[in-house]
Amino acid sequence: MSLDSDSSSQGGDHRSFRQITRDRLLFEMLRSTRKDSKSAWKVLIMDKFTVKIMSYSCKMADITEEGVSLVEDLYKRRQPLPSMDAIYFIQPTKENIVMFLSDMSGRSPLYKKAYVFFSSPIQKDLVSQIKKDLSVLPRIGALSEMNLEYFPIDSQGFITDHERALEELFCESAEGFNKYNACLNTMATRISTVFASMREFPRVHYRVAKTIDASTMTTLRDMVPTKIAAGVWNYLSKYKTSIPEFPQTETCELLIVDRSVDQIAPIIHEWTYDAMCHDLLFMDGNKYVHEVPSKNGSASEKREVLLEEHDPVWLELRHAHIADASERLHDKMTHFVSKNKAAQLHQARTGAELSTRDLQKMVQALPQYSDQIDKLSLHVEIAGKLNSIIREQCLRDVGQLEQDLVFGDAGTKELINFFRTQLGVSRENKLRLLMIYAAINPEKFESDKGTKLMQLAGLSADDMIAVNNMRCLCTDTKKASGGGFTLKFDVHKKKHGHRKERTGEESAWALSRFYPVLEELIEKLSKGELPKDEYNCMNDPSPSFHGLPTTTSTSARTSPAHSMRSRRTGGSWARPRGSDDGYSSDSVLKHASSDFKKLGQRIFVFIIGGATRSELRAAHKLTSKLKREVILGSSSLDDPPQFITKLKMMSAEELTLDDLQI
Repeated sequence: MSLDSDSSSQGGDHRSFRQITRDRLLFEMLRSTRKDSKSAWKVLIMDKFTVKIMSYSCKMADITEEGVSLVEDLYKRRQPLPSMDAIYFIQPTKENIVMFLSDMSGRSPLYKKAYVFFSSPIQKDLVSQIKKDLSVLPRIGALSEMNLEYFPIDSQGFITDHERALEELFCESAEGFNKYNACLNTMATRISTVFASMREFPRVHYRVAKTIDASTMTTLRDMVPTKIAAGVWNYLSKYKTSIPEFPQTETCELLIVDRSVDQIAPIIHEWTYDAMCHDLLFMDGNKYVHEVPSKNGSASEKREVLLEEHDPVWLELRHAHIADASERLHDKMTHFVSKNKAAQLHQARTGAELSTRDLQKMVQALPQYSDQIDKLSLHVEIAGKLNSIIREQCLRDVGQLEQDLVFGDAGTKELINFFRTQLGVSRENKLRLLMIYAAINPEKFESDKGTKLMQLAGLSADDMIAVNNMRCLCTDTKKASGGGFTLKFDVHKKKHGHRKERTGEESAWALSRFYPVLEELIEKLSKGELPKDEYNCMNDPSPSFHGLPTTTSTSARTSPAHSMRSRRTGGSWARPRGSDDGYSSDSVLKHASSDFKKLGQRIFVFIIGGATRSELRAAHKLTSKLKREVILGSSSLDDPPQFITKLKMMSAEELTLDDLQI
């Protein structure tokens, strides 16, 4: 029996990143076991990590359809099912191998036959351990490396699930090399499995270590992007010989940076519908809880919904400015009333516009429209909540000052005046303002000016930790106060680091000036214009490599088969504002699944230390603009409250995440 490597993805080239991941799990793994298995139904056994991988890409109904009748936890006591075959999807760890062997060895194994799939490359000594057990060998139907150890969060985004990356890679108090090296190694492994799944061989760009001057020593923290790039390159080199049909020449671009490229993006208020929902509504992931009328007409009941791409209204509005989203929802409701006699009758009887509650009641009265009205009423309710919070928390004033600070239209005087006059602004929003100010003006915090500003804002001791950890460290880390967080931000930037206005991209909506630095970097990468003193590349381009937009037509004819992709457009940021359907936006999903575009070579970007929703939105936007699919990866996806909590953790290892939630 040989250790098989994974095979090529199923289906055509038009599939989205998330779809490719889903298909590999369902078809390449689950369906492949049907070939020589006599068992009609199987048991799927996973560890805690792989069950998360599966849940990010597949629904239980998908798994059942592939012949799985039972899903079990590797580490829980399980009922013996000697007449059934089992599929193991597990990480290749020593502990997992021991559990697997205990299941399948001896005279009475738990299952008839085992098909084993590892999420990442397995060490040779562990393979030998399996082969040594002669009672297990005849019971193994497959032993394969899936090389799939990441979590798709979007049609163009993934995370590696390193929530403590900032703390483990950049904190002075990290416990020696153990956490540092473990985090680096697993992160590099998981990033590389993305390319194994996509059958892509990237040109690996990375941000080089920066030092203050010749006398300053380069630290391990400065070397993080370099080390991640080297780790990914090492795995890619092995894939070229171990994975069938893996490209031998470059087919795409990969850019690896850390959070220091833009320390403002995780803090500033982002005014799109998606970002506002996650920032202001205390959602659990993508789960939103709202109240709906109960079926028997009594008190309302709570219902959980997922704000994800299967919802056509969400898909259309997620990247729209909150004011634009509110207008579109109003237009949809008006259109619904004009097309629906029952709604017109209600309006004529009451003399008032339909409320969210009215729409919810109509779901019961008009079952044929239930799905359409349900989705519309949900988003009308959410938009209403967001607009109420914006008013109550004076967020327009907060947002205006944030953007004025970033673009150089406001400074210390305006910030002090704001703190003195805007008494209704919450402590959390004052904290975010001061963190933005600290990122732009680190020198102000070298004296007692910073402390006075914190006192004026009424910040707590925990808040002060976050501000101290946020500010750009433009001096030797040994001189930095606080001693906890020593991620060195861009020491070569201009004194105040004001962002330049984007020409030709003026928006009709207020507070839309801000854009993440990543947007500029991706455009420069696409043009081959990354600054050579700031970014290195692990590999020189092969003669057949064509990545620039100017050569797209040529590369379509001359580059390798993997270099051109036909994929569906994801999201409505590229669509006209008007929707084909007034009440449900089902047309968005119709276009998403049928409107194929020829795109150039993919661009992958990985941010160490957490990505933001504005950066994920930029990936979608630039896919349309550059005609190249942009896929964003990160150690985690952080909304502002989460990122601030992580900054507070940098100086206080004895505190838990729950202790420091803002």
